[in-house]
Amino acid sequence: MTKHLQLLILLSLLIIEGVFSQKDTTKINSNFDCKKNLLEFVEYTKAKKYGKAYKPWLLTFKNCPEYSIQIYTYGLKIVEHKYENSYNEDKENAGLLIDSIFRQRIQYFPKNSAKAYSDWAISLRERGTSNDAVFEKLELAFKADPIEMSIKNLVLYFKEITDRNKDFDPQIVFDTYDYVMDAVHHKMDMLSVELDRLNEKAANGEALTAKEKLKQKNNTIHLRGLSQVEPILDQTHGPLADCNRLIQLYKIGYKTNKTNATWLKRGITRLYRNDCENNKLYPKMVKAWKVADESIFAKLVYNNLFPNESNSSGWLELRKRIDAEKDPYKKAGYLLKIAYLYKRKSKSISRSYAIKALEVRPSYGDAYLLRANLYASSANSCGDDEFSKRLVYVAAADKAKKAKEVDPSVTAKAERYIDAYTKNAPGRSTICFPSKESKDKTSFEIKCWIDETVTFNPYKN
Repeated sequence: MTKHLQLLILLSLLIIEGVFSQKDTTKINSNFDCKKNLLEFVEYTKAKKYGKAYKPWLLTFKNCPEYSIQIYTYGLKIVEHKYENSYNEDKENAGLLIDSIFRQRIQYFPKNSAKAYSDWAISLRERGTSNDAVFEKLELAFKADPIEMSIKNLVLYFKEITDRNKDFDPQIVFDTYDYVMDAVHHKMDMLSVELDRLNEKAANGEALTAKEKLKQKNNTIHLRGLSQVEPILDQTHGPLADCNRLIQLYKIGYKTNKTNATWLKRGITRLYRNDCENNKLYPKMVKAWKVADESIFAKLVYNNLFPNESNSSGWLELRKRIDAEKDPYKKAGYLLKIAYLYKRKSKSISRSYAIKALEVRPSYGDAYLLRANLYASSANSCGDDEFSKRLVYVAAADKAKKAKEVDPSVTAKAERYIDAYTKNAPGRSTICFPSKESKDKTSFEIKCWIDETVTFNPYKN
């Protein structure tokens, strides 16, 4: 090999080595060491020396926008500190830089962009930016993935949607509500499956790893947080959901949506939840839903509403499909839907299906809450005197407490039930106590269809 050729090969190898050695340290400016400056500002930020962190961070932000997401996570802390400790023009410039951090982070690291937009909205709100600017970011977050938004922002967004559309297009409000709750329930289902698996493992005496313990804790916290969404949203759009308004709205929408299974399901569910079934539209929608949707739920609702049109073979086929369901969560869901359908017809049959749902899925908080509601609604008909009638609320509260204990996804609802039922139970708050012969008792039998015994000390309530 000639000396000239050797030099040429050596030069080529040096060039290739240089390219690869710079791959992780340069992005835009080939003379800038991204890694060195990133490590420097990260170290300063961790030590809360934000002033010293600012210069190496800013250079990295400008020269290496794609290098690491830490540029944006740590950069926010650095620039927010600068914003909080600046005045006038400097403060304004720091605010603009915060916006640039969010914008560039979403551009170069689009994963979890919904959370980034949600956090951006929080930042804008805290800086006193216009309501429209905050709403714009909330809408972008919602369109990306509503589940990544903070609960506070999700509620704020829905409130804005309600305020902006309630007088002109309430269907947008209801559609947004349904979309949010579908996403929330989907997330809750995933978290619940994971949590149930971990809880079952621990209950069987198997040791959980540190990672599993953390997931167990985090899933519980997330489920409790998500449980707050539905009651807040219900309260926000509640005034819109009166029967006259809903019926008019669905009459208009029915013509173009009578084959839309999702639209029909949501409309039927909303009418049912608001006690708006006593009209000509509701059965028409149920019939259309059965045709548009072959699901078990659609057939259950149809068969329940039209028992004379539903022959025994139809019911038998449904029962076979439910019995054959391998997924315990789906199966428990079907059984609880049947329990709800019987709620107004027969409380005892309704309870029996709720119990069947719990046999399939013991952590099903909604099944316990239905039992609590069934008991509470029977208070006036179960008992011979005020004390025995109020005891029914003790049984109802017990079921709500059990729901909260086994299922963090119903925490917010369960706490409302517990509070309401406890206030109506015998004791000081109701000035209701047992007769003299029973004053030392702490175990009381509730008769009628409930037929349960509760342990309770009215003198401590």
